[in-house]
Amino acid sequence: MELYDLTIHELKERLVDQEISVTEVLNTFYERIDQVDDSVRAYVSLTRDEAYQRAGEDLTGSLAGIPLAIKDNMSTEGIKTTCSSNILNNYRPPYDATVVKKLKEAGAIMLGKANMDEFAMGSSTENSGFFKTHNPWNLDHAPGGSSGGSAAAVAAGEAAGALGSDTGGSIRQPAAYCGVVGLKPTYGNVSRYGLVAFASSLDQIGPITKDVKDSAILLNAITGHDPMDSTSVKIDKPDYTEFIKEDVKGLKIGLPEEYFSLEINSEVKESVLTAVKKMEEAGAIVEEVSLPSAEYALAAYYIIAPAEASSNLARYDGVRYGFRSEQASNVSEMFTTTRNQGFGDEVKRRIMLGTYVLSSGYYDAYYLKAQKVRTLIKEDFDKLFKEYDLLISPTTPTTAFKLGEMSDPLEMYQMDIFTVPINIAGIPAISLPSGFDSAGLPIGLQIMGPHFGEGKILQAAYTLEQLLNIKDKRAKVEVSK
Repeated sequence: MELYDLTIHELKERLVDQEISVTEVLNTFYERIDQVDDSVRAYVSLTRDEAYQRAGEDLTGSLAGIPLAIKDNMSTEGIKTTCSSNILNNYRPPYDATVVKKLKEAGAIMLGKANMDEFAMGSSTENSGFFKTHNPWNLDHAPGGSSGGSAAAVAAGEAAGALGSDTGGSIRQPAAYCGVVGLKPTYGNVSRYGLVAFASSLDQIGPITKDVKDSAILLNAITGHDPMDSTSVKIDKPDYTEFIKEDVKGLKIGLPEEYFSLEINSEVKESVLTAVKKMEEAGAIVEEVSLPSAEYALAAYYIIAPAEASSNLARYDGVRYGFRSEQASNVSEMFTTTRNQGFGDEVKRRIMLGTYVLSSGYYDAYYLKAQKVRTLIKEDFDKLFKEYDLLISPTTPTTAFKLGEMSDPLEMYQMDIFTVPINIAGIPAISLPSGFDSAGLPIGLQIMGPHFGEGKILQAAYTLEQLLNIKDKRAKVEVSK
C-alpha cells in the first residue's frame, strides 16, 4: 500500500515513530495530486506554499502533520474561499472558520480547497462554477455532491481526510458514491462560524475519511462549544475514539419500512440488507420500524432550504464581496447584472424558488407548512429513538450515476431522499461502504442515531466495517502522463 493510501491513524503512527517526516508525507500527497488531479479535478486551489511553511513548524496535537482537504465554503484566512462560484471568485476572507482554526491547533496541514457544487447546491458537483469533479472509481461517473471534491480527494489518495458540509446529505451522499466514510454530526455539535451559509438551520460541517476510526479522530478535533456560533451547543465533549470498539451485542436497530419499500437499485438494497444481517449475527437486534412522515421530508426540504438560501445569498450584490459586473449604468442595474452573471443556473433556480415561498400570500401556504412538517419528522425520529438505539438505511437509492446523466433537477433531488430527513430532524448519521455493485462502484449504508448519539453510531459503524472487511479497498485512478 502506498503512503497516500494510509489512513490518518496509520500516518499518525508512522509520524510519531519517526519512520517518516511531515515533509515526506506532504511530498507524497502533492506528488499524488500532480499525478491524478488533472483527471479527478478534486481541488479548486492548492495551498502548497502555506503547507510546506506549516511543515517546517513545530507541530503538536492529535493531527500533527496530517494533510487534509477543506471544502471551499469554509473561510480560510488570506486564502481564496470561492464556494465554487464566480460571484466569490478571488474572495479572500480575513479570518479562519472555527473548524479550520481547530484543525490548525490540532497540528493538521491544509493541502488545498476542494471543489463543490456552487454554494453547496447540488448532488453531483456538476454545478460547480469552475469545473466538474470526477469519481475516482470511474471517471465517467459523478462523485456526488455537494462535497464531491472532498470525497473524491480522499478516495483518490489526494488527501488523508477532508472536511465537507452537509445540508441535505452533502457529506454522506458523495461519501457513498466515492466509497469513503462521511459523518454528518448533530446540528450544533460542530461550529458553523466561518461556513458560508446555504441554509442555516440545516447546514453542518463534518469529516470525510478513509475509515471510521479516522472519522472519530477528526470529529474529536472539530467539535466543542463556540461562542461565535449562537447555535453551537454547550455540552460535555466526549472522546469519540473511545467508541471505536467491536461490539453491537444487544443494540436495537430499526429498519424504516418506508425507505426499503421505495424504488431502490436491487444491488444497493441487497448489499445493505446483507450488511444488516451480519450485524444481527454479531448480536444486534434488528426490527422493521415505521417513519410515517419521511415521505414528506424531500418536499419540506426543498421549501425550507431554498427559502433560507434566498435570504442568505441576498448579500452577494457586487458591493460587499467578490465579483462586480462592469456592464451597468446605475446601482440598481449593477445589482441585477452582478447576480445574473455571478450565479449559476442551480443557484438562481433555488433563489427564485425560495423568494417565491417566502413572498406575501405564499408564506403560510408553503414555508410555514413545511416547518410544521419538519416538526412531525423530528417527532417521528424522537419516538423511534426512545425504543431503538440506531436506524439503518441505504445512503442513496443507486450507486454513482454518469456525469451529465441527470438533466432533470427533480430527478437529481431524489438522490437525497434517504439523507434529507436527517438534516430536517437535526440528528447525526454516518455513511460507510457496504459493498460494490456489478460495475465496481461503491454502495453506501447509512446509520442514524439520536441527537448527540455520534458515539453509538461510530461504534456500530466500526463494528460493521470490521465485519465487512472492505475498508482497505482503494480506487485505482489512472495516472496522468
